Amino acid sequence: MKASAFAYARATSVENALELLADQGDRAKVLSGGQSLMPAMNLRLISPELVVDIGGLAELRGIAVKEGILTIGALTRHVDLLKSTEIAVHAPLLADAVTHVAHPAIRNRGTIGGSLAHADPASELPACMIALAATIIVRGPGGERRIAAKEFFTGIYATAMSPQELLVAVELPVAPKGSTHFFHEFARRHGDYAIVGLAAQAVIIDGRFADLRLGFFAVGDRPLLAGAAGKLVNVAITPAVLSVALSALADELDPQEDHQATPAMRRHLAKVLLTRCVAALLCRPELDAGALV
Repeated sequence: MKASAFAYARATSVENALELLADQGDRAKVLSGGQSLMPAMNLRLISPELVVDIGGLAELRGIAVKEGILTIGALTRHVDLLKSTEIAVHAPLLADAVTHVAHPAIRNRGTIGGSLAHADPASELPACMIALAATIIVRGPGGERRIAAKEFFTGIYATAMSPQELLVAVELPVAPKGSTHFFHEFARRHGDYAIVGLAAQAVIIDGRFADLRLGFFAVGDRPLLAGAAGKLVNVAITPAVLSVALSALADELDPQEDHQATPAMRRHLAKVLLTRCVAALLCRPELDAGALV
């Protein structure tokens, strides 16, 4: 199939893009990398009347660190994240996660802003944003808004942005001393949509979690910042403590059934991932002895 007929406008600035969006409202869609938008249009899952191309806006590209904050422009491509020294040093979780995003051709065109605005619940980067306590910066007719990542994603392909707003950047706190991370996903093939995945950021002091943020994806209609992490912070991790956390996680999950997995399978895989995450971050392989996958 091919997309329905649509008008095309190439934005010359952020302000110009906002003017176009304000004029068209929900009849317009923003084109950044196009790796999610164009397939959806070709399948006629969406049929915008106007496509606003922001791909030429250099002001929305780039990675910078200032005063403990890592800022990533919305048009920064996945491949730029992989090559960035700043990302490798200050947000290595992102570098690990991006290697799981589709395939090189997609990573060469896809952008971080496009991925976050698309809000696919099986996507890697939204889960990373909640694990890293990111702030999503959007701009609209009323000015700039700063939205915590955990509040940005509101449902399947749904965000807290209005149709007149544009995602312009992401801010991440620089990883503190003693921080570490974990990323893994189960997929049928590398590059396929995840069946279940986990992006985790932690601070470990004297063999215990001083902080732990667990961002699960493909387990519901949006990425999940798991409250079960609280069961593992500032306590000595024993099999009994881990078991309590696993039970708490199972209660939080609301996975859907699809052609890839049943809800029971997704719950099981999420518990496996949490077990492996804790064992890997604490260098305690004995905790992972019961993980069967």
